[in-house]
Amino acid sequence: MLTKRIFYYLIGLSIGSIGVYFFWQKKNATFDYGMDARTLKTIRVRKIAYSENAKNVMRNFDIDTLKVNTILKNGDVDFGKSKPRQKPCADYYITGKKELENINLLVKRCDSIATIEKIMVN
Repeated sequence: MLTKRIFYYLIGLSIGSIGVYFFWQKKNATFDYGMDARTLKTIRVRKIAYSENAKNVMRNFDIDTLKVNTILKNGDVDFGKSKPRQKPCADYYITGKKELENINLLVKRCDSIATIEKIMVN
């Protein structure tokens, strides 16, 4: 009797899990619960601007906005080098991952705009 109930429970749980997975997949929902993910998302939802210094580095090292956007989506925020409580605009030091690990960004995040202040290539 108990094994029958467990069996039905597991079948229902499996069907429900599959349904929820496909439901959320169509909504393009993101689950940004980590500190890095939340910080990067708050930067991405703002208008992105580039300082003259950043534009020069992008020209000199052949870095396009796609690479910068990839770092802003998948990068790591180094909170030790960042100043998240700085007023009026917080500064974040973001490092790239995988093939972009040699590129670091210094981003100034304000209320309505995020400015790429510096791009450092190692």
